[in-house]
Amino acid sequence: MTSLSQSSASRRTLATRNTRWARALAEFLAGVGLRPNVVSLAGVAFAAVSAAAFFLSAAYARDVRAALLIGAAVCIQLRLLCNLLDGMLAVECGLKGPTGDIFNDLPDRIADVMILVGAGYAARELPAAPILGWAAAVAALSTAYVRLLGGSLGLTQHFIGPMAKQHRMFTLTVATLGATVEALVGASPRGIPAGLAVILAGSVLTAVRRTRRILVEAGTR
Repeated sequence: MTSLSQSSASRRTLATRNTRWARALAEFLAGVGLRPNVVSLAGVAFAAVSAAAFFLSAAYARDVRAALLIGAAVCIQLRLLCNLLDGMLAVECGLKGPTGDIFNDLPDRIADVMILVGAGYAARELPAAPILGWAAAVAALSTAYVRLLGGSLGLTQHFIGPMAKQHRMFTLTVATLGATVEALVGASPRGIPAGLAVILAGSVLTAVRRTRRILVEAGTR
């Protein structure tokens, strides 16, 4: 098996990779000398800004709180854009280095924890919200652990949901936009805790589904 096919086998299937704008952006970044590992670290930086915006938002009301929440949601999407582009630079543009696999996964785990925990503290007026943030972060790590466990055993890395990374971030983005509306009207912050609860439940189910897949695959080798 070639290195390109090995990389493809351990990659999440994303239709966005085939879009013209994504390919053009990846080619532009490659042309100016940007490397995949740098883009991976940029994703962590956006996650850190998102987490900070979430945390600070609880200290303000209405317009300022809404602005910080919008900033957090935008940074979530920029983090996902970095996740898309680092892989495209590595594989489609042929720039994968010897440490690429490490930078492909480890920064993602750090980013997940920062964003989900930060989101919990955005609604810390509700005592359960920070707990939900930490629990969702642990559950998100478990989905990645099971996937990588399968790969370490020579089995398929399963990216199935219902709450894979892109689903978690989509859910949290929608919840954050809902929280923005709550902030503008002065309502109690219910949107983000609700989103975190969905992420927690969905991530547990995802980890269970992935575990079942690798058990079945291991049993039929």
